[in-house]
Amino acid sequence: MITVERLTRRYGDFLAVDDVSFTCQPGRVTGFLGPNGAGKTTTMRVVVGLTPATSGRATIGGHAYRDIPNPGRHVGVLLDASAQHAGRTGREVLTLGARTMGLPDRRVDEMLDLVSLTPVESRRRVRHYSLGMRQRLGIAHALIGDPSVLILDEPANGLDPAGIRWMRGLLQGFAEQGGTVLLSSHLLHEVEIIADDMILIGHGRIVAHGDKESLLASAGSAACLVSSSDNEWLAEALTRAGLAVTPQWGALRVAAEPVEVGRVALAAAVALTELRPADGGFEDLFLELTSDTQRDPAATGVAS
Repeated sequence: MITVERLTRRYGDFLAVDDVSFTCQPGRVTGFLGPNGAGKTTTMRVVVGLTPATSGRATIGGHAYRDIPNPGRHVGVLLDASAQHAGRTGREVLTLGARTMGLPDRRVDEMLDLVSLTPVESRRRVRHYSLGMRQRLGIAHALIGDPSVLILDEPANGLDPAGIRWMRGLLQGFAEQGGTVLLSSHLLHEVEIIADDMILIGHGRIVAHGDKESLLASAGSAACLVSSSDNEWLAEALTRAGLAVTPQWGALRVAAEPVEVGRVALAAAVALTELRPADGGFEDLFLELTSDTQRDPAATGVAS
């Protein structure tokens, strides 16, 4: 478990993290989301002891990171995939990590295989790695100690679609085995898919915290698109059930979760041809909650 209690980090007059508190539970992936400069990376650096807190504290399993013996065996960390010795090979990077943690060299081959770095690639200097390859190497290094906690900052940067899907499965499997994952990312859609809980931060302060469903429900943003063999009859059934229905592009937009719409359709004996969350639901919620921290205003068109 990761516990952050009233954490503040100040740089002179600049307040990077302002009285932040949250927990990350075992068996769950927690997404840490916010605009650039919101305080995500600073918070994560404090959690792993790279940046001292001005006040408050952060613990992992009840201990400050600096007090955990051989911390790599308990906490896997990837904060910057490019912060690796460019002159070493990928295999050398992992071998040094394994030996520092007192692990057998066979663990290196296991991790290279896990992240799909080939023997030829593992003997290549890191300076010749693509960003995606560096991410894979960084994830391998984070996992080499078989930790119970993972703290990852933008781990999908540079990965292609297949690599992102691979990472998604890897982290979900880690959590299913009881691991704790704190994941920061700008890929909102990916976090929406993988995260069990979400923390939204802006200007160094937590603006929302909870699972996706509860966040959407609390903001009144839950919505889905549905089509059926008889949209007119379905719309009547949904309206009778007290749900707001709006025709949209040959389908119906309903202010409810898909499971609720499915129940109404089943009771009305209507065959559905499409049922999915409405595009932009969580993205709209994220932008709304962090609107005063966004660098760019909402686009309204292209200037001529």
